[in-house]
Amino acid sequence: MLKPEIEDGQQTLADPQFRADVLDGLARVPRAIPARWFYDRRGSELFEKITDLPEYYPTRTERSILETVCLEVARLAGEGRAVVEFGSGSSTKTPILLDAVAPSVYVPIDISGDFLRESSMVLGEQFPDLLVLPFEADFMRPLSLPKTITDTPKLGFFPGSTIGNMIPLMAVDLLRAMRASLGVGAMLLIGMDRIKSEDVLVPAYDDAQGVTAAFNLNLLERINRELGGDIPVEAFRHKAVWNDDRARVEMHLEATRDVAFSVDGRSFEMSAGETIHTENSHKYGERDARILLRSGGWTPVAAWTDPEGLFGVYLAEAQVERPAP
Repeated sequence: MLKPEIEDGQQTLADPQFRADVLDGLARVPRAIPARWFYDRRGSELFEKITDLPEYYPTRTERSILETVCLEVARLAGEGRAVVEFGSGSSTKTPILLDAVAPSVYVPIDISGDFLRESSMVLGEQFPDLLVLPFEADFMRPLSLPKTITDTPKLGFFPGSTIGNMIPLMAVDLLRAMRASLGVGAMLLIGMDRIKSEDVLVPAYDDAQGVTAAFNLNLLERINRELGGDIPVEAFRHKAVWNDDRARVEMHLEATRDVAFSVDGRSFEMSAGETIHTENSHKYGERDARILLRSGGWTPVAAWTDPEGLFGVYLAEAQVERPAP
């Protein structure tokens, strides 16, 4: 049975998948909770603040690339497509694309419903002649897109290097799910962060103002609020490390002392120094990115980067699959 919870003065129901992922993640060794659960309303707001931080280069770098290349994207993709954005958030980069490609409809998909509706309303005001169909869903699962766009050629949009949050196996599964949702002939515009110096990477996930730390710790606050937890949030600290072997930045919540707590009636204990792994951000070289796209059923059509080579943006097509060679 779903337990009613209180958020912003309104009664809500805890997501059963959130409950299952948290309980399973806290029980496993090493402990880990999927990053998608960062994004309640507070988490979404904190992430938008992260994107404006001086240390967080991906957002401004990707935006600068899009401002340069979206007219070329429009030429390659053609006008009149349905733009389907996976994990739209506040859609701050979306107007750059919509201005260039003149879509017939825009379908933003996000797991945070309130945030999705608010950002969709703002974007609808900016593009009054564009049909906007907000779609609240977890895009990590198979999706049935609105029937109104069934026969419309589609352009998927997946900015922000969100693909990097997934281990390669899951990333390939997601790309294949996107291909299945968008259909043969669809195109995908996707951002992927590049491998670079640890001195640049780690500060992007452990900023001096502590916004990323608050974003990470908010997950514990959400667990306490929605799942009846009593986790001592003050006993945990944010930790970001570069894992060179796996080419990824990892975010953890580290216990600063021995703790015991309960979530949804289940008891847990953690020793000082033990962590809950909350996020990965994989980085891809040029060849790696192309291999990943092909593994997911997408054929690269074009690729762009910034002058410093910090970030890559790729346009790929879901072509008819054919046997080797």
